[in-house]
Amino acid sequence: MTAQTPPTLPFRDPQLPVAKRIDDLLSRLTLDEKTAFLHQFAPAVERLGIGAFRTGQEALHGVAWMGPATVFPQAVGLGATWNPELVRRVGEAVSREIRAMRARDERVGLNVWAPTVNLLRHPLWGRNEEGYSEDPRLTSAIATAYTRGLRGDHPAYWRTAPVLKHWLAHNNETDRATSSSSVRPRVLHEYDLRAFRDTVEAGAVAGVMPAYNLVNGRPNHVSPYLREHLRTWTEEELLVCSDAGAPSNLVDCEHYFDTHEEATAAALRAGVDSFTDHGTDSSTIVARVEAAVEQGLVTEADLDTAVRRQLSVRFRLGEFDGEYDETGAYDTAEHRALAQEAAEQAIVLLKNDDVLPLAPRTRIAVVGLLADECKLDWYSGTLIHRSTPLEGLYERFGAERVEFAEGVDRVLLRTAGGSFLRVPPAPEVPDAARGTEGALDPALLAGRTDLPPLTTAPEGTELALVDWGEGVLTLRAPDGRYLSVAEDGYLRASADQPGGWIVQETFRLEPHENGHLLRHMGTGRHVQVAADGVKVAAADGEDPEVFELVVAARGEDAVAEAAARADVVVVVAGNDPHINGRETEDRTTLRLPAQQELLLRAARAANPNTVLVLVSAYPYAVDPAPLSAMLWTAHGGQAAGTALARVLAGDVSPAGRLPQTWYADDADLPPLLDYDVIGSRQTYLYFEGTPLFPFGHGLSYAAFAYGELTARATSESVRVSFSVTNTGAVTADEVAQLYTRAVDPSVPRPRRELVAHRRVTLAPGESAEPAFELPLSAFAFWDVRVGRWRVEPGPYELLAGASSEDVRLRTTITLGGEPTAPRPVLERGLNAEDFDEQRGTEIVDRGKVSGDAVTPRSGRTGELLFRDCDFGDGTQEVSVEVAGSGTVELSLDGGPVLASLSPAAPTQGPYDYVTLRAPLPAVTGVHDVRLGLRGPVRLARAGFSG
Repeated sequence: MTAQTPPTLPFRDPQLPVAKRIDDLLSRLTLDEKTAFLHQFAPAVERLGIGAFRTGQEALHGVAWMGPATVFPQAVGLGATWNPELVRRVGEAVSREIRAMRARDERVGLNVWAPTVNLLRHPLWGRNEEGYSEDPRLTSAIATAYTRGLRGDHPAYWRTAPVLKHWLAHNNETDRATSSSSVRPRVLHEYDLRAFRDTVEAGAVAGVMPAYNLVNGRPNHVSPYLREHLRTWTEEELLVCSDAGAPSNLVDCEHYFDTHEEATAAALRAGVDSFTDHGTDSSTIVARVEAAVEQGLVTEADLDTAVRRQLSVRFRLGEFDGEYDETGAYDTAEHRALAQEAAEQAIVLLKNDDVLPLAPRTRIAVVGLLADECKLDWYSGTLIHRSTPLEGLYERFGAERVEFAEGVDRVLLRTAGGSFLRVPPAPEVPDAARGTEGALDPALLAGRTDLPPLTTAPEGTELALVDWGEGVLTLRAPDGRYLSVAEDGYLRASADQPGGWIVQETFRLEPHENGHLLRHMGTGRHVQVAADGVKVAAADGEDPEVFELVVAARGEDAVAEAAARADVVVVVAGNDPHINGRETEDRTTLRLPAQQELLLRAARAANPNTVLVLVSAYPYAVDPAPLSAMLWTAHGGQAAGTALARVLAGDVSPAGRLPQTWYADDADLPPLLDYDVIGSRQTYLYFEGTPLFPFGHGLSYAAFAYGELTARATSESVRVSFSVTNTGAVTADEVAQLYTRAVDPSVPRPRRELVAHRRVTLAPGESAEPAFELPLSAFAFWDVRVGRWRVEPGPYELLAGASSEDVRLRTTITLGGEPTAPRPVLERGLNAEDFDEQRGTEIVDRGKVSGDAVTPRSGRTGELLFRDCDFGDGTQEVSVEVAGSGTVELSLDGGPVLASLSPAAPTQGPYDYVTLRAPLPAVTGVHDVRLGLRGPVRLARAGFSG
């Protein structure tokens, strides 16, 4: 509780404009108080009656890390609904639960770090589960809906204050704090910025969180884009919260600055307002800011700017107005129904050979490693309710018609001495998976230490062994508890699920002599058997036990037997969100883990009526040809099993649509760190191969006819409409999708690009007529020749249909616009990053504060191509601004080298640029310019003069 303060203070007067109230409060804070506000955990100012405040409450798909809460489908599942209105209601439910939990626990914050709007450019990204889509418009539509729900609909106050993650071009966990995303201007504007921009401009966003990575050689936490782009999109004060530990990374691992004081000052000046570092201990950040002020690196005015943005959020949340004290609602019947509705709408039917929906009296075998699982991820809350696929099918079809076979191998581990490991019955432990309670429960995260260790005995205990791929295993005792390593180093059957920031429940069997060593993945050490129990070695290689793996029962045999007795076998496969693909860990392949592929083959061999249900946080490459049906759903939260059963039974017609391309093979993928979606032809926008399943794909139990496509262009927009009719026999949803394509572009443009969509519910025979008003900006591209958006005049095709590849209707319109013109190089020169094509280069920082340059990758060779450069009446000299050492070579139209420029000696540092000049033969007219880069040279700019 905060101290009572006389109501005469102006900042307490709700009748005054918010800006004046902020001015008043800011003027009353001392320098020390303002400095303290810059840490994530801002202390109370008791003399003014101001309570403590912290930035950051995880709420990606429900309230996370604060105990029991309604758990909605993963974000990628919400993206698969293609239903902004549904997602808005989910956001509203989450915000109400946050307020309700806040009323009883002050640790629950109202500044929520959600949603994640990073685009799902690469399906091997470990955090694929956190994003909505590979498409910026779909992502922004879903994100805008979620933030509107989180904000609430009060005319004056926000229920919660959403912060978008993670700014910017962040799609890799591999070396995520030190890798740089090379993002050319077109990709920056047309792709990575677009999802953020549309959501911010919609007006329900309180701020953003910069990502760990660097963009064009500069850490996101000192990015000029915060000032140059983000804060120009809205008149609201936006709060920028650092990611955890990122301020220290600027020095410790990125080595971008020499001192923490310099780094903190640079981040503050770039626009970071709240520093998430060193947990709840603010002393380190406060000391760095104080030192930065003393050294003249920042001023009190810089601090005022950051604190003002923080206060703006706190005023919007109603903190200083006692009459706004919403308590919210928690685990209501409405929220439970909404969780089920969202899970149902997220299910995507990928293939169906008329085996679905299942008839009421069908005998079903439910098999697979996820058949009786309801998995949570790092950003889940603790389940209050739980429904697995098996439980859902039991409930819907009756236990007597459903047979279950998990498909795990049951094994014993025999020591070199001939005895078997025995797992004694575990004492009672909390009925929650370790790690799902979140960061605020250190005992759970660290592992329990009050359980007896495993011991050896002549009779062994069968352990359920699951290989999750790449040799990563879990071992489960007969009572359902997973073997886990606690802080004391002993193995115990103590965890309900794998979980935690560092997972303690995963192992690897390593061949050794005539047996195997058992390596614990969390510590990296081998398991050893000691007199007092089984534990991990104190040091790697210290007396590891050599185990013989004795297989008591094979999972594929149980699957085959159950499948043979059924009319239809439902194989439930997928991933555990804490293993082989998660925050801090990218995947290495699209392939299904070998053990799950083995189970799938066993089921198909025993029963041709095989339905594969993939429950996963990301796409897989699975051949659908031998399957009777195939579905995908993200981990669907608390109602996942009920939702799946209702779809399989036909109570609900599936209408989820893929929010990203499903590729057929790893060979279709670019390198993980290649962020040039245009140059390397990534995502459905540019991919020229044949996908396994295309963006927007999803089948239904109904059929839909499209007709009457009309398009009319005005000077400001294009109005498009068409009809959709349910020609099937059941009520169902259709997701009508509208794409556009520039017919004859002057530069590479998307093969097709989503511009609008609508999810509609139609009874048999019913029609709808979606209509869309598209601004002309929807047809624009970022023209590097002029450094801005431009609509190119000419024909544009409009395509309406059921997916990016299932086009039912098309028409062509002709738009006016700004004609394409050659680059006026005599007037503007050439900024190195504004190339049309490149080979072997990457964009780097021209300076620590702003600007870009281009250098060859790994300091070898590279080439930049600038098309249609107009030299007018003639030029006689070329100049280049370079740093480092090496050579810049100029040629025209693929001809010989006309000029070669090299510094006489290497410059003193990467930011010490020199201008080099060389004569040219008289060049007139329009030519393609090629700049070859040889050696570790940084090219910022080329200029030409007559």
